[in-house]
Amino acid sequence: MSMRNPGMVWIVLVSLLASSGCAHVISRESRLKARPGLSFAAVQRDPGSYSGETVIWGGRIIDTVNRRDDTFLKILQTPLDSTGMPGEEEHSQGRFIAKIEGYVDREVYCRGRMITVAGEVTGREVEQLGEMEYVYPVVATREVHLWRRPAHRYGTSQFPAWYDFPYPYSVWPRYRDPFLY
Repeated sequence: MSMRNPGMVWIVLVSLLASSGCAHVISRESRLKARPGLSFAAVQRDPGSYSGETVIWGGRIIDTVNRRDDTFLKILQTPLDSTGMPGEEEHSQGRFIAKIEGYVDREVYCRGRMITVAGEVTGREVEQLGEMEYVYPVVATREVHLWRRPAHRYGTSQFPAWYDFPYPYSVWPRYRDPFLY
């Protein structure tokens, strides 16, 4: 690029900066292996016929079950956005199991955490869900991204976040309260 067009330099720099914040959490290799247009609902209807297919799914962890050699995460599926982040639960099409090799801690992979996984469909697990038998598609994971928990804010103050602490400290700014350090 020549310096005769400094506007082009700025456009390139801004584009690079903007695109770096929107990177997908699953690797490009896994995304290329995943079959486009393969819906969760289709796999859930007949997991056996999609065995070996690579999928990228996500949602909210419902339960973590540690077994002898692996861990099963029961997940409420939700659609993913362009970065791979799970969306609204109202749009869920069902549940699936993500099989992770080895042990994972139930306190880290706990109920309510959002997760995105990439892996191969390996079959199904049928378990009792209430009074019915539920078919869970099983995904042997190759990649797992556990999303950060949202920050918990105390109180309902209209002041900035550094004022939001439980009573009786909620009236003191953090820098003046010696008990908060």
